[in-house]
Amino acid sequence: MDEARALGTLYVVSTPIGNLGDLSPRAEETLRVVSRILAEDTRRSRILAERAGSSARLVSLHEHNERERTGAVLSWLADREDLALVSDAGTPLVSDPGAKLVAAVLEAGHRVVPVPGPSAVIAALVASGLPSERFAFLGFPERKGRARQQLLRRVAESAESVVLFESPQRLAALLRALMEVCGPDRQVAVARELTKIHEAEPSLKWPPTTRRSLPRAKLPLSWLPLMETRAGRIARKRPASWVKNCWARG
Repeated sequence: MDEARALGTLYVVSTPIGNLGDLSPRAEETLRVVSRILAEDTRRSRILAERAGSSARLVSLHEHNERERTGAVLSWLADREDLALVSDAGTPLVSDPGAKLVAAVLEAGHRVVPVPGPSAVIAALVASGLPSERFAFLGFPERKGRARQQLLRRVAESAESVVLFESPQRLAALLRALMEVCGPDRQVAVARELTKIHEAEPSLKWPPTTRRSLPRAKLPLSWLPLMETRAGRIARKRPASWVKNCWARG
């Protein structure tokens, strides 16, 4: 056995974004065989572990303790323990903790093995009707200041579909800001509660005038640029008074 295999392995495990039935057989097996599960919220991940039949110990790892927890993780791996990293939902590290940990694990010479599965970004994009051949994922926008304006300009100038996350309380403000920067002739898709039981497809007037007119959830937002800058062609225009392809996933 070579030195790398004599050490433990960190498995980065994608978990369901709403429907527990989306947990893959490989993910279930991984959760059963590891000795510890590093979880953003141990209470939520315990439900998943029990469904998988896992007896692994759950250890919290979130944005506030990732740095201090890394030393313990490296020690466990050096002792040949196999570990699983999960987030509350979807694929770890995608707008979730874990990037610093994975970098440290690789730097220390341990194996990192992805266990692919659900992703809110991909699910929202493929259901939006927007171009999906190329896209950019920019996570949660900054709430204010220069960094927010830079992100909005980046969306406006993008030649690809752009996916953002935003909270329900700030969604209306984000859509208005995007309209101001990008102009009215843009396609937008809003997705919420993907894979859950109350799926619907409402149309929302643009711009949204009240908070009540918007879906209430953590929302992936797909945004299509008006100008296809690299090809020098103008994308199809849509009436400015309507948000097109607006998906509410319940």
